[in-house]
Amino acid sequence: MKKDTSWGGVAEWYGEYLAGADTYQSKVILPNLLRVLDIKKGDRVLDLACGQGFFAREVAKAGAQVVGADLSPELIAAAKAAVPDATFHIAPATALTFAKDGEFAAVYCVLSLQNIEDIAKTFAEVRRIIAPEGRFIMVLNHPCFRVLKNSSWGYDEEKQAQYRRIDSYLSGGKWEIEMHPGRAVAEKTISYHRSLQDFFKPLTKAGFAVTRLEEWISHRQSARGPRQKAEDYARKEIPLFLMLEARV
Repeated sequence: MKKDTSWGGVAEWYGEYLAGADTYQSKVILPNLLRVLDIKKGDRVLDLACGQGFFAREVAKAGAQVVGADLSPELIAAAKAAVPDATFHIAPATALTFAKDGEFAAVYCVLSLQNIEDIAKTFAEVRRIIAPEGRFIMVLNHPCFRVLKNSSWGYDEEKQAQYRRIDSYLSGGKWEIEMHPGRAVAEKTISYHRSLQDFFKPLTKAGFAVTRLEEWISHRQSARGPRQKAEDYARKEIPLFLMLEARV
């Protein structure tokens, strides 16, 4: 079993998941990411922790010159097969040695900072490779409402309201996570919980200013039943994802 931060051990399973028609990646994150990136033809863009190239493929279709980097050889192999027009490198987020100073108009990182231990060094490296007018786009599991091992849904019978219970927020955490629960042999990875200030402080130290923030909600709806109204309302009020844009 893997007990590091790589998703290479579940490359096949994750590829199957992303191929589904009703994922958060396809229905929520992708359209919002393309809107925020607002690609101009020929923009040189880095997909940081690119996985098997799910987002890189669509960003390339929008007209960007896409480069991807990921720690996992398995995922990079899948990305090269899926997006032949892009360039991919096996590299940790803290050492993007293939990239020149100021090379990229934009860098984006989707749902991966939670699996990177040294985000301060990562932000410094992104600062090095980003162009003077460039942007760094981060999409996170919302750190205020999705706290590893310390958040959950609850239901108040008296008020007939679904709510989000948060047992811890400011304290950082490092957790071993099962990637696909329910399988006989479950690969594991290490994930980190960080508060908002845990992101803002190293971004500032690296020379970034956060210039945009958006919170993205679920697209799903509950099946008919006594809790449908409460569940659907909670989905609209409590966001799943946080997008931060930082500029130098």
